[in-house]
Amino acid sequence: MPTEPLRCAGALIVDDDGRIFIQRRSPDRAIFPNCWDIVGGHLEPGEEVAEALRREVTEETGWSLSHVLGLVGEYRWTGDDGLDRLETDFLVRVDGDLSRPRLEAGKHTEFRWLGEEDVALLDEHRDINDGLIRRIAENGFAALRSIGL
Repeated sequence: MPTEPLRCAGALIVDDDGRIFIQRRSPDRAIFPNCWDIVGGHLEPGEEVAEALRREVTEETGWSLSHVLGLVGEYRWTGDDGLDRLETDFLVRVDGDLSRPRLEAGKHTEFRWLGEEDVALLDEHRDINDGLIRRIAENGFAALRSIGL
């Protein structure tokens, strides 16, 4: 087993209405099946967080990262696979048709734009004690308020 946590990068994609893009993981995913999630994933060998962030946005949505608005936070967590992860999440803007993402085939089944009043949706199909994705979204909305968006 590795002693260092796997590194992950996450993107809280923001639209002009201050909503955050989320997508539902497919039911056959090993970690968080059928759960709502933000865009992101593991860093590839030799990849920096910023590179992974850009790559994951394009792979999972078909959009391109236009700019990073700010850091949301770093989160340590352990997946159902027993592996520790260190995830760094950012508020970002993207270029592309925000009404028509190209979801990554086999990995995601649907998407929506989440308003701050809807964060409880993120608890759906999650372990009652998990709360991680909801906390990340709440921190993302707090960061949006702090920068006046």
